[in-house]
Order: sequence, then structure tokens, then C-alpha cells
Amino acid sequence: MTKAEILSDIKQAEDEARSMVIQAHEDRNKKVNEAKSQAREILKSAEEEAAQYFVSEINKAKNESKIEKEKLTKKGYQEADEIKSKARKNISYATNFILTEFESVANA
Repeated sequence: MTKAEILSDIKQAEDEARSMVIQAHEDRNKKVNEAKSQAREILKSAEEEAAQYFVSEINKAKNESKIEKEKLTKKGYQEADEIKSKARKNISYATNFILTEFESVANA
């Protein structure tokens, strides 16, 4: 092999090495961009899931508070009905008591 052939082979090897380095950089950049894209998709998906969970929990809390409100309202009406019933039962007693007291004062 002559000097010229050896230099030519060296030059060709350098060109191939340079080409391989360029290709490696391109591959690396491509993989980095793909990873960034996947990360954005994962983040977007997680944000959507979080928003759905938030809405679901808010609706669940609203329903629970509505049910609790209905229970308390029903209990309040029942207690009011019981008080009315007791008051109605005591109307004749109260009327007699007032009448007796009035007569006592009037006769005194």
C-alpha cells in the first residue's frame, strides 16, 4: 500500500466516523424530542384525570350534602309535627287553666 492509499483510507475512515457522529447526534435529538412529546402527553393525561376526579368528587360531595339536607329537613318537619301534636293535645288543658285563672281573678 502506498502512502496515498493509506492517506485515502484514513480520510475515508475519518469521513465515516464523522458521518456516524452526525447520525448519532440526530438519533439522540430525535429520541429526546420523542421523550419530551411522551412526557407532554403523560402530563396532559394526568391533568385531565385530575380534573375529572375533581369534578367527580365535587359532585359526590354535593349529592351527599343534598341527601343530608333532605334528612335534616325531614327530621325538622317531623319534630315540628310532634310539637304541633303535643300543643293540640294541651289546648283544652291550657284553655281550662286560663279560664280558671281568669275566673279566680274575676272572683277575687
